[in-house]
Amino acid sequence: MHKLDQLDPNTLIQLSFLAQEEMKRRGLEESEGVLKRAPKAARIFQVPESVKYLEPGQLETLTRSFREWLHAARDARTRQARTRIWLLFLLLRYTGMRLGEVLDLDDCADFDLARGVVMVRGDAPREIPLPTEVVDALALFFEHPMSMELRGQIFRMDQGYVRRKFSERGLGTGIPRELLNPRVLRHSRAVELLRGGVPLVVVDAMLGHQSPSSQYVSFSDADTRRIMNHYILEEKKMKTSARNMFVGQISAVREGMILSEVEVTTASGLRVVSVITKESYENLGLSMGMTVIATVKAPWVVLVKEDSMFKTSARNKFCGRISAVNTGQIAAEVVVDLADGTKITSLITDESVSNLDLKVGDDICAMVKAFSVILTLE
Repeated sequence: MHKLDQLDPNTLIQLSFLAQEEMKRRGLEESEGVLKRAPKAARIFQVPESVKYLEPGQLETLTRSFREWLHAARDARTRQARTRIWLLFLLLRYTGMRLGEVLDLDDCADFDLARGVVMVRGDAPREIPLPTEVVDALALFFEHPMSMELRGQIFRMDQGYVRRKFSERGLGTGIPRELLNPRVLRHSRAVELLRGGVPLVVVDAMLGHQSPSSQYVSFSDADTRRIMNHYILEEKKMKTSARNMFVGQISAVREGMILSEVEVTTASGLRVVSVITKESYENLGLSMGMTVIATVKAPWVVLVKEDSMFKTSARNKFCGRISAVNTGQIAAEVVVDLADGTKITSLITDESVSNLDLKVGDDICAMVKAFSVILTLE
């Protein structure tokens, strides 16, 4: 038997897929394109149509727009002014605070960066934990010599000015204009937390809702902070490990005697088609309008340049631009950015990268067979 280090890349990949198939045959791994798990209310709840919010891909797109705008500053004063807006955006994005609450913050008295919290005063006083990257960005700006003249007034800006910046940064992102405002960010954070499994009463406490959502459940301030800190830590892990996950609603179903074809449409309009067994469809209790997660493993994403497009049975075709090519000794990770901000990751051999001459900035299409799309309810 050959040693693993003596095998060529293509043989290794073939062995990997053969091993997966054998595990499925023995019942050691989920099969039939569906992970069968107990349903969790945190992931299958429906957001009322009256509540406007941004989906994960839209949040990432808007964040990238603000970040690129900041980095494009040509002089120190412009960078200082844009950094103030950037920090305000981060606070709105990750705390769910009201715009008025952020503008009232005293950067000298209302932040405890050693503990990683911001203290909200006023009608709904509370402490909100901050992600590490937000704490680092705040500390860097607070300690900069040019910021000394602004201390205590860093977030004191005109509401109209802030709202205009939101509209400006949304131009060209494909995000509807009515979703480009601080209130939508507040709603988006609430939905994000609830989908992440944070209890509703904890989300209420973080957002400063004064009417309790439940008379049966309550948490102490210490427990609330502990739950939020745990979520923030897990959120960071998810951002670094998640690949090819599309959250959307079932927009079309076509049923046959054995198989069911399910179309999932994301908030940005991206359509992902999955084919699963009819039994799996019924076991999951799927129906039109239900929120699901469509996942595609990176090795199942085939990359094809448009100028060499060939006929294929793959139902899912997503064209975009390569934003990263991370090569290793055997495999390479290629990240494709779509127009709506969605990222698709493909894992191919380094030899394929060379043969296709893949480079950052190249136009490329990612192809996925419908049988390779896994549907989950959490």
